[in-house]
Amino acid sequence: MYVAVKGGERAIENAHAWLAEERRGDPGIAALTLEQIREQLSLAVNRVMAEGSLYDPDLAALAIKQARGDLIEAIFLIRAYRTTLPRFGGSVPVDTARMNCMRRISATFKDLPGGQVLGPTFDYTHRLLDFKLAADGQAPKAPTREAAPSHVPHVTEFLNREGLIEEAPADDTPPPDLTRAPLELPASRALRLQALARADEGFTLGMAYSTQRGYARNHAFVGELRIGTVPVEMDIPELGFSIEIGEIEVTECETVNQFKGSKTEPPQFTRGYGLVFGQTERKAISMALVDRALRWEELGEDNQGAPAQDAEFVLYHGDNIQATGFLEHIKLPHYVDFQSELELVRKLRREAGADTAGDVAE
Repeated sequence: MYVAVKGGERAIENAHAWLAEERRGDPGIAALTLEQIREQLSLAVNRVMAEGSLYDPDLAALAIKQARGDLIEAIFLIRAYRTTLPRFGGSVPVDTARMNCMRRISATFKDLPGGQVLGPTFDYTHRLLDFKLAADGQAPKAPTREAAPSHVPHVTEFLNREGLIEEAPADDTPPPDLTRAPLELPASRALRLQALARADEGFTLGMAYSTQRGYARNHAFVGELRIGTVPVEMDIPELGFSIEIGEIEVTECETVNQFKGSKTEPPQFTRGYGLVFGQTERKAISMALVDRALRWEELGEDNQGAPAQDAEFVLYHGDNIQATGFLEHIKLPHYVDFQSELELVRKLRREAGADTAGDVAE
C-alpha cells in the first residue's frame, strides 16, 4: 500500500535532470558516440542484444549510453522498446552449418574439416593491463586473415556416423514464443532454450559452474564452439519461396556429455546446446551445460537434487529483468506495511515484558 506524497513530481523531475547530468559527465570531455560504443564495446552490445531478445547493434549501443553502462538497465530498455514493434512475420530456422565462421574450435577433435580457427579471443592473452590503450595512438595494424571457413559440418556429425551420440530429434512443431506468452511449467526443451538464451549471463554461468563441481554430475566436453554470421531468410507467400533478408552474428556451442544408458537407450554421448546473439561464448557454453543438466528426466537419469536440474528454479530465477524488478521494488514506499510490522513487534515486546522505552517513534 503506497501513500501519495505532495511535491513528488518535482522531486522526480529534478532526479531525472541530475541523472542526465551524471550521464554526460565532464562536459569538457567529448561525448561517446553510438558508433564508438557499437564498434569498441561490442561485447557489451552483444550481451544487451542477447538478453534483450532484439538484434540491433545501434539500439543496443543507445541503450548502453542511456543506462550509463548498466547493462541490465540497458537490457530493460531494449525489452521495453521491443514490445512496441509490430510483428509482420517470422524467419525460417537459421542453418548454422552455413555459418561464415570467424572462430571455430573443438576440444574433442584436433583435426577436423575446415580446421580450428582461434579468431578474436581473450583465451591466449596474459591478462595484464595494456597501458598502450591509455595512449591515443594509431589503431593497430590488422593482421593478414585467411578466408573464413563456411559451410563446414558440425563436429558432432563425426560421432553421429558411428551412432555414438544421440540424434537430434526431428520436430517440426512450431515452438512456443516466450516473448508473447508467459512461461509455464513443465516447459519443453525449446522453451527452456529460449529462456536460457535471454537469461542473465552471470546466473547462467553460476548454474553451469555448479554442474561442473558435481551438482548434477555433468562432465562435458566442448564438441564445438563456433562464432560467425548466418543468413536470415523469410518465407514470402506471394513468391512461394524464402528470400534472404539479412544476416546476424551468433555464437553456437554443442557439448558432448557422458551417458551410461538406460532401459531404452544404449550407452552413448548426449548433447547440450547453446545459441546466442553476437560473440557471447561464455554465455553459450554455460547455456549448453545447463541445458544438458535440465534434460535428466527425458534421458531417464536420477535427479541429484542439484539446482541446475530444477527447471522451475533455473527458469524462474534466471531472468535478470524480472529479478531486478522484484528486488528493486523494495526501494519504493512501504510505510503502511512497516507501521503494521512495527506495531506487531512492540506488542510482542510488551507481552514479553521487554523495555519499550527506546522503541522507535512513529
